[in-house]
Amino acid sequence: MPFVFCPLFSGSSGNALYLAAGNTRLLIDAGVPVKRLLASLEALGVAPESLSGLLITHEHSDHIRGAGALSRRFDLPVYASAGAWNAMDGKLGEVAARNQRVFRAGEDFYVRDIGVEPFSIPHDAADPVGFCLLHRGRKAVVATDLGHIRPSWMRAAAGADLLLIESNHDLRMLETGSYPQHIKTRIRGRNGHLSNADCGKALCELASTGVRTCILGHLSPENNLPELAYQTVQDALAAQGIRCGEDFHLDIAWRDRVSTYYTIA
Repeated sequence: MPFVFCPLFSGSSGNALYLAAGNTRLLIDAGVPVKRLLASLEALGVAPESLSGLLITHEHSDHIRGAGALSRRFDLPVYASAGAWNAMDGKLGEVAARNQRVFRAGEDFYVRDIGVEPFSIPHDAADPVGFCLLHRGRKAVVATDLGHIRPSWMRAAAGADLLLIESNHDLRMLETGSYPQHIKTRIRGRNGHLSNADCGKALCELASTGVRTCILGHLSPENNLPELAYQTVQDALAAQGIRCGEDFHLDIAWRDRVSTYYTIA
């Protein structure tokens, strides 16, 4: 099998991403009920019993809601940081000891044919991470729940053949929206979520490292619009002379349905 990547769900209401290479099929996060996960995999023609593992970014419910049930049903290994495992205690239900796999940010490992490099991200969770996924010289990167632009995760994302990056909210929509002030403060804080404007700034820099295919993910349904996220980032790139559709491929990961299926060649 070639190196493929597809967002199944991406947003504040639930996250799950599918990638595969060789004889390896992985999920990154399982933040929706198992029934919805299975339906999305069926839409791709993927048998859930063929999955090789589940990678967890952090313990918030929109990333782990279906993880424990999925592991139990299909005897699936779950990979998470020690901090995330501690924070998930009592949230997943029982996960067989043989399926509890622990990693450290900054230390790479393999799940069969796919190399995994977890990297730290600034978010209000216990040891949260993004992932670099590697296969035969190609690199896909998942970086959401980012809080703010930080050199360490920017270095991890540099040169990606495919990048899924957070474009969570429009600052004006957030400020004028109905959320309580303490939640607004959390979202725009340095350990919250990345705005459309900051996503655009990050992508302008990452484009200079060779990133040319990017999916905007983890959009807020209350504080963002897909067309607004796309336009904000497109305008930031255009200001640097980077033309979407010609020099750069920009896409959106949908919150509630399967998105574009990519082959990373």
